[in-house]
Order: sequence, then structure tokens, then C-alpha cells
Amino acid sequence: MGKLLGWDDTIVALATPQGIGAIGIIRVSGKDAIIVVDELFPSKKLTEQPTHTLHVGMMKNGTETLDEVVVSIYKSPKSYTGENVAEISCHGSPFIQEKIIQAIVAKGCRMAKPGEFTQRAFLNGKLDLAQAEAVADIIASNTEASRNTALKNIRGGFSNAMTELREQLIKFSALIELELDFAEEDVAFADRTQLKTLISQLTQSTQKLLASFELGNVIKNGVQVAIIGKPNAGKSTLLNSLLNENRAIVSDIAGTTRDTIEELLNIDGVLFRLIDTAGIRTHTSDEIETMGVERSLQKMQQADVVLYLFDANEMQQDELEAIISGFEKQSLKYMLVGNKVDATQQDVLTQFGSMANVNFISAKNNLHIDQLKKQLVSIAVKGDINTEATIVTNARHQDALQKLATALQDVVNGLDANVQSDFLALDIRQCLHYLGEITGEITNEDQLDYIFSKFCIGK
Repeated sequence: MGKLLGWDDTIVALATPQGIGAIGIIRVSGKDAIIVVDELFPSKKLTEQPTHTLHVGMMKNGTETLDEVVVSIYKSPKSYTGENVAEISCHGSPFIQEKIIQAIVAKGCRMAKPGEFTQRAFLNGKLDLAQAEAVADIIASNTEASRNTALKNIRGGFSNAMTELREQLIKFSALIELELDFAEEDVAFADRTQLKTLISQLTQSTQKLLASFELGNVIKNGVQVAIIGKPNAGKSTLLNSLLNENRAIVSDIAGTTRDTIEELLNIDGVLFRLIDTAGIRTHTSDEIETMGVERSLQKMQQADVVLYLFDANEMQQDELEAIISGFEKQSLKYMLVGNKVDATQQDVLTQFGSMANVNFISAKNNLHIDQLKKQLVSIAVKGDINTEATIVTNARHQDALQKLATALQDVVNGLDANVQSDFLALDIRQCLHYLGEITGEITNEDQLDYIFSKFCIGK
């Protein structure tokens, strides 16, 4: 890969969040990183110090004392970016941080772009592209499951799976390419039967990875749950009961909730985005309520799971069956929850006894809420979030795997048709291309800029 524009620049950025805190960390990376910081750190000659050492002293810009700091130095190639790196731990005043950064920029550095430190780590071979993307995932992780999955990928879990597939295919690709050099002699170096067996194994591995994306998407992005129902079914009460706190206004007046209310709930390591919607009724003269109902219907279409809540004392079975039919026509994933039921109302329970998958609760009395949470996880999550298997969480990876699956089928079709080696080699190269797209062996500058632009500035 050719060097990118600005590759040789020394860059600087604040690595800790903006705002006042106990300390702030300013990261500098590039061939002149230690030299530049050394010019602002008269306490010790940093360029003469060994790598991976800490140094306490005053940071000065000429005669002006900026702050008392701790400087960490990491010399190439033994650093996160693979370049010379200096990290300055200063006091957490935004004013002090800005003064230090300005002084560093005045010495010839430039401000880092989003994700540029990790991009340099990738370009210097410290991480492959899948591992680099996992860095962003771990920063954004907000559940145990998302943290564990990102950590596995940073350690090379997904990359190892891709590398193994690629190496096996490269061996056969080399033999096929060799046949092209001896085309006139009509010799075969690659065993077609073994190649077909390998392609079958690769296809199974690819399909398994693709199948894991549904679980991976849940782990990474959470599950959006729209709580839908008629006015006064108890949707806001249920939201408060699930959260175990009063976050939504509860009233006996129908139509109290005029707009959607969104809250986050972590259930067994999965993040659920609960959306309390305005009650759905078809006839209302209230313009604001009508707008709320329209938003509720939109949220229902966008949700991963629709939780339909109804008053079990008022709902008729034929009406509920019609609602179920509507959900199924729209291919919505849904769960049915009968509210305002206590353990003594056997007549109500019997009325819906012939219907499967109806959950009965009392949101007001917090009855059967824990069972409801378990059922919600069961419906939303297909697979074990604590699995040690490789899980695909990145939509870019999923897209490349889908293209890989198609390319592998092309190889199978070519083998079945006994096509010539040159056509077979083209199909195998296409497979290798899509595998390389995932780990970064095949990439381009625009793709890298897009991927790393999603990172925070100091990472």
C-alpha cells in the first residue's frame, strides 16, 4: 500500500474527553514526536531516555510555565501506532490542555484527524483492519457482551478466522496459477477434488459467520422494542416497572402519552431500547394526539420487536387474533402481553388459554415482570451472547462475507462445469479479494478515510 497524504506528519490530539477532569492526556505520534515534546520539557533530555519510561517535570513554552506533567515515551516500533509516541498527562483544565496543544502545534505538528492514531497503527502493521475497527467497538461498548466481543476481535478472533480461510485458499490459488504457466503441456497441479472439498468447508465457515451477524448486531447495537397498545393499556406503567423507576408520566386519563419516550435497559448483557409510544386509537379529534399516534406507528415499523400490551380484562380473543394477523402480514417480530391481571383472575387467563405466547402481567403491581424480561431476551436474541465462537458485528464485514459466499459458489459452479484453469483462477482471486477487504490486505484510501472518520479524535 502506498503512503497516504500526511503520512509523515507528526500529529497531536487530546486523548481524554473534552471538559474539566482530574487529568488530561495529550497524545503525540510521528517521527518527531519525542523531539517536539523534548523541546517543551527542559526537566530532562527525553530523546536520550529509553522507551516505555515515565518522566515528571515542568512543561514550558519559552519562559512560560505551562504545567507540571508526566511524559510517557514509546519509541518506534514498540508503540500503539508503530511510530515514536509521547503522551503528556497534565492537569484536566481545558485551558491548560489547549495551551500545551498550541505549543506542540507551533513546533511543527498538526492536529490529528478522527481515528488517525489507530489508522497509523493499521498502516504500520500493528493491527489489521478488522482489529482496528474493533478498537472503535470497544470504545462504544456499553454492555458486557459488546465489550467481550470487541475484545475478542481486538485480540484477532475474527481476523484469525479470516486469515485461516485465506491461507488455505491461497495455496490452491498458487497451484492453479502454476497451471497457467504450463498451459501448453496440459498438466494439472491442483487436485480439483481437494479444491471442491476446501470450497465446501469455506462455504460452511462463511455461512456460519453470516448467521452470527444477527446476534452480533444485537450485541453491538442493542434491540429496539416498541411498546404498542391502546390508550390506557398501561404502557407507561410497564415502562416504569421494567426500568424500576418512574420515568414516564402515568395517569388514568387516556392519551396522556402524546409522544414517544425512549429509555435504555440492560437485560442479561443485552441493551434494549424501550420506546413508550402514544396509545393507538383510530378516532381522536386531538391534533397533537393524532401526531403522536402516527409516530407510534412509525416506531412500530422500525422496531426490532413490537411488544403489544393490552388490558386483559377488556380485550376480546377475536380482536387480538386480528391484531396478530396484522403483525404477521407485516412480518413483524412481536410479543403479546396481557396487563392488569393478578393471580386470582383465572377467568381472564382461561379466555386466552388457547392462544400461545401470551404473557400475563400486572405492571402496576410488578407481577411477572422478571418473566417478561426473560421472554423478551428469548425473542430478541437468537444465540448465546457468551459464546466463545467468532461473532460478526460489523455491517462492512457482513457485506464482504455475502460477496464471498457468492464468489465461492462461482468456484463450485466452475468446478462442476470443468472450466479451464484461467477462469477458475479468476473466481478464486475474487474470493481472495473479499477476504482481503475484511482484514485490510485489499483496501483503498477512500475506504480507510471513511472507516476511521467514525473514530474519536484522540484514538
